[in-house]
Amino acid sequence: MLEVNNIEVVYSSVILVLRGISFKVETGQTVALMGPNGAGKSTTLKAISGLLVSENGMVTRGSITWEGQPIHNLSAEQIVRAGISQVIEGRPLFRHLTVEENLRVGGMVYHNGRYIKSDMEKVFTYFPRLRDLRKRTSGYLSGGEQQMLVIGRALMGHPRLLMLDEPSLGLAPLLVEEIFELVKRVRDEEKLSVLLVEQNAKAALDLADYGYVMENGRIVMDGTAQALAANEDIKEFYLGLSQAGERKSYREVKRYKRRKRWLG
Repeated sequence: MLEVNNIEVVYSSVILVLRGISFKVETGQTVALMGPNGAGKSTTLKAISGLLVSENGMVTRGSITWEGQPIHNLSAEQIVRAGISQVIEGRPLFRHLTVEENLRVGGMVYHNGRYIKSDMEKVFTYFPRLRDLRKRTSGYLSGGEQQMLVIGRALMGHPRLLMLDEPSLGLAPLLVEEIFELVKRVRDEEKLSVLLVEQNAKAALDLADYGYVMENGRIVMDGTAQALAANEDIKEFYLGLSQAGERKSYREVKRYKRRKRWLG
């Protein structure tokens, strides 16, 4: 469905951020991209969704194909109309607009808004809280409500690939659990593929079928979600568990030790 083939991304013509990234997302598959801050995860999503141009970035090498067709030179509007929607990190909304008005904006990309009313009802089915808040100005919503709204707004465009960038960011643990359960339900009922960027490794691997670990603009490890969850490096550095089962602080571990094991 989606294939990212050996891409490099450069910002401002000088800053190399991605260094030969390759991965794929199959139809109906959930893929997780994990890694520390600055690894290039969000840049990868923006390269796929066409949002790099807003940050003076561009794909300078490699290709991104969607159902066999290259999309790395298309505009963000063309890409979202092709069936790829990105939920951006930080829950950006039209904060002066109501919940309903935000959803209407999202619905305009699908047949010019012809099905907005029925699509909005579907979103309210998944997120009943938004129905109660439909006339509320979105800037006054809680963090969890805003996250539901940005996901709902993306669904209004009828995506076939939903890309989520740090959906758990800044949310309480119970809200994180609720959001991921809702994402799982939407994925299964709408038959979506999902590309998830998430630092909460446990939540990501619980949802995903396959995962990739990024560091310094490269992919350093990949495997099924089950294999990654059982990997000692993932347990130690992302799940906070050592081989003995105890929690370990990042400060106690030399970074080169992890890279030596991964690259070896």
